[in-house]
Amino acid sequence: MREVDIACEKFRVLLEEQLQRIAAINSEKTDFTTKEVVTIGIIDGDGIGPIIMSQAVRVLEKLLADEIAAGKIVLKHIEGLTIENRLALNQPVPTDVLAEIKTCDVLLKGPTTTPMGGTMESANVTLRRELDLYANIRPVSIPEKNIDWMFYRENTEGEYVLGSRGVELPGMAVDFKVTTDVGTRRIARAAFDYARNNGKTRLSIVTKANIMKKTDGKFTAICHEVAKDYPDISVDDWYIDIMTANLVNEAIRDQFQVVLLPNLSGDIITDEAAQIQGGVGTAGSANIGDRFAMFEAIHGSAPRLIEQGLADYANPSSIMKAEAMLLRHICRTAAAEKLESALDTCTLKVTGDRDGATCAAFADAIMALI
Repeated sequence: MREVDIACEKFRVLLEEQLQRIAAINSEKTDFTTKEVVTIGIIDGDGIGPIIMSQAVRVLEKLLADEIAAGKIVLKHIEGLTIENRLALNQPVPTDVLAEIKTCDVLLKGPTTTPMGGTMESANVTLRRELDLYANIRPVSIPEKNIDWMFYRENTEGEYVLGSRGVELPGMAVDFKVTTDVGTRRIARAAFDYARNNGKTRLSIVTKANIMKKTDGKFTAICHEVAKDYPDISVDDWYIDIMTANLVNEAIRDQFQVVLLPNLSGDIITDEAAQIQGGVGTAGSANIGDRFAMFEAIHGSAPRLIEQGLADYANPSSIMKAEAMLLRHICRTAAAEKLESALDTCTLKVTGDRDGATCAAFADAIMALI
């Protein structure tokens, strides 16, 4: 069939691109302990993004006031990563916006809307690929239930790397999943290093390797190879379906510590974990590469709140938790601890409705506690 020949040719191009991507990986790291000036890119995003980001920036400016005044920290506001501009240009991340982003060291980013259907890729997926942000790191903590989870999700491969570039034949559609040795090895090492450096003794690998034998099978095998360098950490394997059940199983869930997953499984299970913590509005997220890093809330742009006129009641907790992760990443540990302490002790409730506090009122309360 002519359609099959076209699909095979397209697949060949995709394979060649992935081989080129692997060959181009640069593992040179940014050292924030010696960097004289750190540039933090500020991206508002869509929907409730500008609302929660304006409050997050207020907090950041208070925490880093002295260094901002001295020119050691630069807050750079980046315009143009809006759904309207992206659709108008038919680019998930406009070229000029990406160039501006690459002048920064780290990003604090509001949620961006991804159009349903069509071929436009998610802005996040594009940024993760263009900046090589291979580790998605999401902590979940519920002290009263003895839950302290840290999720390490592979961020640049899996189903997402080619998720908008599948092929369609008459009566059939096919998408692609990519797992590479180098991509898996570096996310595994990042997770094991975190476990070792933070006194963790258990790491759980979560895949669907019984079904996705080539891709998830490779992911599992390489993770176990890396584990040999960390004999002080016990390693166990779970399939993604049973692991989603484990997280709501009160008899065993407090035993999990560090969880290592490929891209799609990590996306799904970290939302579940955030919901257990109190909702996706309560969880921050880090996207870490060797050169760049991006920090964001894990929730979306919340069009429902916009439509109902409730945007001012959006919960900024998630973006502020991401902000604390950013501060730790750039070695501003004291500032991070101040923010984390304020978030832990603040009793003001933001519910996303008029019966709760506004986003601005919550930020005021946090700043009063800092």
